[in-house]
Order: sequence, then structure tokens, then C-alpha cells
Amino acid sequence: MLLKYEIINKVHQAGVVAVIRGYSEENSYETAKACIKGNITAIELAFTSPNADVTIKKLRSKYQTDTDVIIGAGTVLDPATARLAIVAGAQFIVSPSFNEETAKLCNLYEVPYMPGCLTPTEVQSALTYGADVVKVFPGSVAGKSVINEIHGPFPNVNVMPTGGVSLENMADWFNKGAFVVGVGGSMVAPGKKDDYQAVTVNAKKFHAKYLDLIKK
Repeated sequence: MLLKYEIINKVHQAGVVAVIRGYSEENSYETAKACIKGNITAIELAFTSPNADVTIKKLRSKYQTDTDVIIGAGTVLDPATARLAIVAGAQFIVSPSFNEETAKLCNLYEVPYMPGCLTPTEVQSALTYGADVVKVFPGSVAGKSVINEIHGPFPNVNVMPTGGVSLENMADWFNKGAFVVGVGGSMVAPGKKDDYQAVTVNAKKFHAKYLDLIKK
């Protein structure tokens, strides 16, 4: 079992987290595989997807020998859902908002918790309860400068913008200090039409873009 800090480091190394909201269990599974085929190794499977826990378990089983692939759960709103995800094998938990009891449960299981925050109060609460990464959501509303503003009073917080991140603006997010970015529709949208090859093509573009950024 990977230690908590190792999982966070692997998410950081991945650079891009694919946010997947499938219309069915099979659709979620195939979309995730398409992302991984395109070298995106951090997957966030949203619990708005049918049978998300089953999909997480299947993905963990398929990639159990690939230590670079990290499978997490998204849209986790409460501790009951967090526990279901963790038991299924989720290696990190992402929420659109901060929830104290979810934070406590993730700490109990030593699983990284990444809650959505927009205000200094929310960020402070998340850090107080041991959040490892703060998710800025929706990034398109908050704007890229929000990372600099957060780093003012909280200089060491790891920030993951999600919502509105694209190939065209990804560099801007990292230049502002993003720890990692979450990418949804601009990468995985073709999956809604079962076009998994297009998802893989998009994933490769995002991965290549990220490699270019870290080389500079």
C-alpha cells in the first residue's frame, strides 16, 4: 500500500488529473482506460457516475501492477461516500466543497483529501483538518489569479484548479502556482459519445503539453 505522501507525490508528478463523469459503469471504465492509454495517470472518478465504486474497484484491479496509475474518487460529499470509495480502492478523495467529517474519515484511513474551496475561511478550515490539496472550483469562475491570492496568507498550500482548465490556458494555471490541474470536458467529452479513441488523443495532448511545461 502506498503511503499518503507517496500518493500525493504521484498525483503531483502526473500533473493532470482526468475528471470522469460517465453515463454508465462501462462508459466510465472505458473513458478512464482511454485517458490512461493517453498517459494521463491520475484518474478522478466522480460519484455522480453510476456504480462509481464498482468502476474504481475494476480500475484498481486492472492497473494494480502499474504503480504510476492513481485512481481516486470525485464528487464525494459526505463521509459515508468517502468510506465506500476507500473500501473500493480509491487512493485519494476529491470534493466540490469542504466537509469536516469527510476530512476526519480520510485522515483516519490515511487517504489524501482534496476539498473544493474558494474563500480564505474555507482554505483555513480545510488545512486545519488535514487537507493535502485544496481544489479551486470552479476555476473558470475563480480566475487564475486566485492561486496567488491564496498563496498570500497560505504560502505552502497545494492548489488544484478544476473547471475551465484547457490546453490553451493550462500553462497559465501552472505559471500562477498550480500544484496539479483537474481536467474534465476538454479532455473526456468525446467519451460521452463512446469515442474513446478521441479521449486518448486528447489525453496525449494534455500529457505532452504538461511535459513541455515542466521542461521550461
